Amino acid sequence: MASEESFGVLVHHRGSIKTKTRSGVKFTDKDPLCIVVKPTTSYDDLVRSVLMKLGLEGAKRVKKFFYRIPITVLQDTVKYDCFTIGSDEDLQVMFLCRRQFPEVRTPELLAKLVDVVSSSGGSNRNATTEAVAAGSSSRPAVASSSVPVYEPAVEPVASPSFAVDLNDGVGDVVGSVDILPNALQGVPPVGVGDGVLGDVEEDDVEPDMIEDDSGDEVGATEPALVVGGSSSGTQQYPPHFSSLDLDAMRQEGVSGHSVGFGARDAEGTAGLTEFQVGQQFQDKDEALLSVKTYSIRRRVQYKVVESDHRRYVGKCSEFGNGCTWLIRLSLWKRKGIWEVKQYNGPHTCLATSISSDHRSLDYHVISAFVMPMVRADASVSIKVLLNATAAHFGFRPTYRRVWMAKQKAIALVYGDWDESYNELPRWVLGVQLTMPGTVAILRTSPVRVSGQVDESQAFFHRLFWTFPPLIQAFLHCKPLVSIDGTHLYGKYGGTLLIAIAQDGNSNILPVAFALVEGENAESWSFFLSHLRQHVTPQPGLLVISDRHNGIKAALEAPDGGWLPPSAYRAFCIRHVAANFSLTFKGKDARRLLVNAAYAKTEVEFDYWFDILRSEDPAMCEWANRIDYSLWTQHRDEGRRFGHMTTNISECVNSILKGVRNLPVCSLVKATYGRLAELFVRKGREAEAQMGTGQQFSQYLVKCIEANLKNSRCFTVTLYDRDNSEFTVAETTPTGSFSLGTYRVSLASQTCDCGYFQALHFPCQHALACCAYSRVTWSSYVHSVYQISSVFRVYQMGFTPPIPEGFWPPYDGPTVIPDPAKRR
Repeated sequence: MASEESFGVLVHHRGSIKTKTRSGVKFTDKDPLCIVVKPTTSYDDLVRSVLMKLGLEGAKRVKKFFYRIPITVLQDTVKYDCFTIGSDEDLQVMFLCRRQFPEVRTPELLAKLVDVVSSSGGSNRNATTEAVAAGSSSRPAVASSSVPVYEPAVEPVASPSFAVDLNDGVGDVVGSVDILPNALQGVPPVGVGDGVLGDVEEDDVEPDMIEDDSGDEVGATEPALVVGGSSSGTQQYPPHFSSLDLDAMRQEGVSGHSVGFGARDAEGTAGLTEFQVGQQFQDKDEALLSVKTYSIRRRVQYKVVESDHRRYVGKCSEFGNGCTWLIRLSLWKRKGIWEVKQYNGPHTCLATSISSDHRSLDYHVISAFVMPMVRADASVSIKVLLNATAAHFGFRPTYRRVWMAKQKAIALVYGDWDESYNELPRWVLGVQLTMPGTVAILRTSPVRVSGQVDESQAFFHRLFWTFPPLIQAFLHCKPLVSIDGTHLYGKYGGTLLIAIAQDGNSNILPVAFALVEGENAESWSFFLSHLRQHVTPQPGLLVISDRHNGIKAALEAPDGGWLPPSAYRAFCIRHVAANFSLTFKGKDARRLLVNAAYAKTEVEFDYWFDILRSEDPAMCEWANRIDYSLWTQHRDEGRRFGHMTTNISECVNSILKGVRNLPVCSLVKATYGRLAELFVRKGREAEAQMGTGQQFSQYLVKCIEANLKNSRCFTVTLYDRDNSEFTVAETTPTGSFSLGTYRVSLASQTCDCGYFQALHFPCQHALACCAYSRVTWSSYVHSVYQISSVFRVYQMGFTPPIPEGFWPPYDGPTVIPDPAKRR
């Protein structure tokens, strides 16, 4: 930094992150701290200052900071995104942005505080366990810069949701959020928010079509980056992609030299010192990168006079008009290095560029710069990369150029986009050898050249895969599966279809995958037929999905095995509410519809529906066109177990973060590595709980404890001698919606409140009846909530993968991507 002046930083520590505001991202804490920092302040210094000012040293630790990073300034209006700070390198981004955006005088941070874990392995209450990267035993996984956040509605509905229990997943709301009293009874303490109105925004939603950018030199020589792995993606499995680790910016490449950004002086100032005759570079690509970076830093333009495999000559654009800048580089064949043979510098012309862009800042240069960030987090958004590039170089490239740079960086780290398709057949053979019983079904389509089928090549069409531990796990999960699709955001388009299950401790678990061309009747039929055949053959299964016509056609096929009574269908209320909002604007109406859907009794449903009708009868007419059994909880006959959404966002953001941005073979490898890590962690947790003598999952215990608190203020009346039929009167209403008196049948496990039959464990009224009759409530709990059942979900682990060199040979046509799918 040129200045050592101190400045203030607002540090929020209790609030949450709001998105979709007029200024983009906003922090909600109304009482932030003011911490004085200077450009020499380190990350550890900032952490100590925050904890000291809060008086929480030794009790809490800062897991990470979220920085409200400025993106654009338009007519004095600043737009913000969210950027994760977890190291000194990350902190430098804040200092750079403060210099780049002088309009923002006071930076804002939000501190994620967690309890300090004791040395004995235990932790303080509410301690958060760090997610550990796959393939690493030490590096914690950190959420990416785009943080999906739930915003509590005015009157949030509540039910156990497909809660993400991976600590860093969706639902990990920063700080504390006050939940308003709920209108529903027996609200479980976890899973609240599944039906809140703000839909989760996915981390890196990139447009399907990228506009052309005439400023790119597409035919220019591409500098080779110094990275691990080859163009064919030879590393065994990609790392965990849930962290944005800018420390990688300081890492050295495989060849032993740093990734260069121009000539460097003794202090490492990139692109600001002059070249010298005799200066050497490892290859031509590194030399070109240095010349381009020098030109960008000096804010001057140059033109290439000569360029081939032996020499490279560049002159200033003003050469002959008052400037004599010239550089000549040649290949030293004996050593294979490039050397500066002639240099006339520095520039004697003035830096005349007033443009916000620079011709030399092409996607090759940007790719070299962003590659460490992409290697640390493949899901890092284009906006974050664009802002970091602008802060580093002082010029703002186009969105498309940064998008191209990211795809090139991903290809260098995780394998070539095109070659990755041909790796899939060998991966299928290799994974089936690694874990016998693995189901991997690859479908291709013929390549036609001049009307004739080319037998040597085949287009990739579809791939379905699942692993034996997932097949065994589903036997011990709740008897329901949610299905949904999510777009791929790499060089080639397509859709990733996922089937998601849930264990008795509210952990989500993907159990099957498919890569298809898009969501249509044929692709869904392909996925669902194999899902039914290989993973979910159980009768009476519930399928939660959106209202896509392709899903409808596949589920209603006579020979698909998904028709009642073999299986039943239910709609995701988040999708229903989104469709509702397309016709009827306003959050209040949408909230009423969602609350009606979550109602567990007909009386409560009518209460919310009558309010909706008073707003606009057309709203009720719209809802009545959908069968109640498909979208309301009081008509689901207990099949939902309280789950109302497909949870695709939670699954993608917690378990499959970043995979949609990868070449296809790295994508499928990532599912193996991620799930292996998940099974180890969750299996150990369940085993530890069993070792302490626990009978039920932590989720159930919390729910029962919450219900027991309210059960003490009820009056119970017995109505039969078998101690099974009761009435329960609330002496004090436990919520804003109350019937006052409830009928409870322990024999049929029902209660007028609806919770007993919907969630399959005793509600607060049933617990009061158990206490009155002196019978244990545990006999009325569904077996899926037993800790032994949770342990059996993760009991079968994954096998360490066989190195690719030992995979069986593949003898078949070369699998290539469909060019029509190129984005």
